[in-house]
Amino acid sequence: MAGAVIIRHLLLAAGLLCPAAAFAQSPAQPAEHAIPAQLVSVQRTVLSAEIPAKIEKITVKEGDRFDKGQVLVAFDCALQRAQLTEAQALAAAAEKTRSAHARLLQLNATGELDLAKATSEAVVAKAKVNSAEVLVSKCAIAAPFAGRVAERKAEPHQYAQAGQALLEILDDGALEAEFIVPSAWAPKLKNGMAVNIVVDETKKTYPARIVRLGAKVDAVSHSVKIAAAIENRYPELLAGMSGGVRVSPP
Repeated sequence: MAGAVIIRHLLLAAGLLCPAAAFAQSPAQPAEHAIPAQLVSVQRTVLSAEIPAKIEKITVKEGDRFDKGQVLVAFDCALQRAQLTEAQALAAAAEKTRSAHARLLQLNATGELDLAKATSEAVVAKAKVNSAEVLVSKCAIAAPFAGRVAERKAEPHQYAQAGQALLEILDDGALEAEFIVPSAWAPKLKNGMAVNIVVDETKKTYPARIVRLGAKVDAVSHSVKIAAAIENRYPELLAGMSGGVRVSPP
């Protein structure tokens, strides 16, 4: 094969072979492409208030790390706790009344209708206790996963409405690179395929594997989104960093 290449070059230099023929006989090698990519967190969310209440404290600031289950936001819930105490007292009284009617019925001193009414009232009182307990449980927001605070959208002593965004959080330990390839490549790319991620900010290359292929092809650009998970954890990497994915076209 090497001899044939040398002969073609000699013929080309002597003018006995046109350049087009020389190139036609040399098989083209596919060039590796660097496709633009961006790092994103596998887990990210915005924590919102579930009840209208005044914010008592926010235990983290932007950039802070936190553990799974750590309380991030606490509300002033004196009213909700008082309502829970009241509901518990009413439920206890309703249960005593039900028990008294049950004993009286055994002595034929009351009717079944009175017992049924007392039982129903006890059930309603218990349901109110459950409802009050749910409200009190919303008085603190715990971290659903370990990670960092990307943005703090509220401050202590501020009155928050139900549904108001308070904290944007993300898991910076597990990162993925999202990139877009021509739709013609999609059938050849498979989950588990190894790729290299070159990050602009660190000037380093990181190993990754394709974990997810887009569910549809963009009709305008004829492209599909791909996600590759970076193997291992690197403390210097942050969500939002950009770079390129080294991929040889199929």
